[in-house]
Amino acid sequence: MIDWQQVLALKEEIGDDDFEEVVDMFLDEVEEGLGDLQDDQQTSQLEASLHALKSSALNLGFRQFADLCAAGEGAAARGEPVDLTPIFSTYAESKAIFVSSRP
Repeated sequence: MIDWQQVLALKEEIGDDDFEEVVDMFLDEVEEGLGDLQDDQQTSQLEASLHALKSSALNLGFRQFADLCAAGEGAAARGEPVDLTPIFSTYAESKAIFVSSRP
C-alpha cells in the first residue's frame, strides 16, 4: 500500500524538516482534492483532478492510492464513469498506515 523506499528516499533527499512540511502539504492538498471530487464527482475536471492526486501520491509513496487514481484518470479520459469509493477508502487506509508507521 505504501512504498516505504520512496518515502525514505524523499526524506533523505529533502531532510527531516522539509519532509514534515511536504507531508503536511501533501495531506492537506489530497484531502482538499478529494473534497472537490466528492462535490463534483463526474465533471470534465475529473481526469485532471485524478492526475494531480496520482502525481502527488507517487511522490510520497502512496502506491495503491496512486494506482486507483491512475485507473480513474484513464476511465475519465475515455468518458467512462469512475467509482470514487475505492479511491476515498484507499486514501483513508493509506493515510492511517502512513501516519502510524512513517519514519
